[in-house]
Amino acid sequence: MTSARPLAPPPVSLADYRPGDFAFAAPGRTLLARDPVREVVLPPGEPESGLRERLAEAFAAAGAQSAPIAVGALPFDPGAPARLAVPRTAVAGPPERARVPPGPLPRIRERREEPAAHEYARGVALAVDRIARTGLRKVVLARTLRLEADRPVDPGLLLRRLAGPDPRGYLFAVDVPAAGPRTTLVGASPELLVAKRGRTVSCHPLAGSAPRHADPGVDRERARSLAASAKDRREHAFVVAAVADALRPLCAALEVPARPALTATATMWHLGTRITGELADPGVSSLALARALHPTPAVCGTPAEEARRAIGELEPFDRGHYAGAVGWCGADGDGEWAVALRCAEVAGGQVRLFAGAGIVADSRPAAELAETEAKFRTVLAALAAAPAE
Repeated sequence: MTSARPLAPPPVSLADYRPGDFAFAAPGRTLLARDPVREVVLPPGEPESGLRERLAEAFAAAGAQSAPIAVGALPFDPGAPARLAVPRTAVAGPPERARVPPGPLPRIRERREEPAAHEYARGVALAVDRIARTGLRKVVLARTLRLEADRPVDPGLLLRRLAGPDPRGYLFAVDVPAAGPRTTLVGASPELLVAKRGRTVSCHPLAGSAPRHADPGVDRERARSLAASAKDRREHAFVVAAVADALRPLCAALEVPARPALTATATMWHLGTRITGELADPGVSSLALARALHPTPAVCGTPAEEARRAIGELEPFDRGHYAGAVGWCGADGDGEWAVALRCAEVAGGQVRLFAGAGIVADSRPAAELAETEAKFRTVLAALAAAPAE
């Protein structure tokens, strides 16, 4: 007599996404949640014990009419409140790659950079000077690219088009607060902020980047140069040290590889380090871990306070949820959060793309500008607004 095996969950397709849903696809698993029945507002600076109580109250209040999960996005600014939702339904399972439906995409009729290329390069130079004169060691400076289409852009179609080139990345679509029409943050991030399963915690911080190239030989040389770059390895080390320092007090054991490895997306090479640990307290939630880690030097800089101050002075826009985190947390505390990168805000026919670069002492303005242009290509290619290379 043989024992029955539990049935594997059916595949979950991004083709089932509809406006207002929450979608989060990690390697090997896709989550779709819909119909929020309870909002969870997270005040800035709330201790971990407060987060536990707030989530427990939300799950209890939603009761049997909801799935035992909270989903949403954390803003870049840790001093701003975050809003999550407890959905009525949530399904998760292995990914079913949806066929991208045929038909023309909206035509992009207007583009506007903020800041313009020359202004961004000047900002990089100012940041390098600031690093030389002060205790600032790294700061991440971002740009936006505003597009206006001739008709509304479907966030679900954009999500599915992003799924093709980078099946190992983290795909997401989540509505974010906005003063005007519904705004959906859609992206394909290469970077895991944190995942928790029981006592096990894992992170995959990325820092240090180089654009991919269509020619295989040139592409391999770019990868080799990145792996050997003292500037990029130093930038990466800042991030790894900060993540390890944040996790160490929470872990009974922590494994931090001595050297980074190369990580590839369709448009970029990155230096990445996979960090794993065993939590001392298994009751610490993935949400608490995400808030303890965010923002890492990969999206902000170091020291964090000085970097945030520089960002506020040198960036002419509010990041909102760009470079924040998108993910989910279950009633048992397990969950997964990705850094909100390679993304765009979609509101009708208006699309705002984001890209940033880490500035250190030996950064060159032209190279950092080129890095942001390369990072824009992820979403631009999905919109068919620019070639992938």
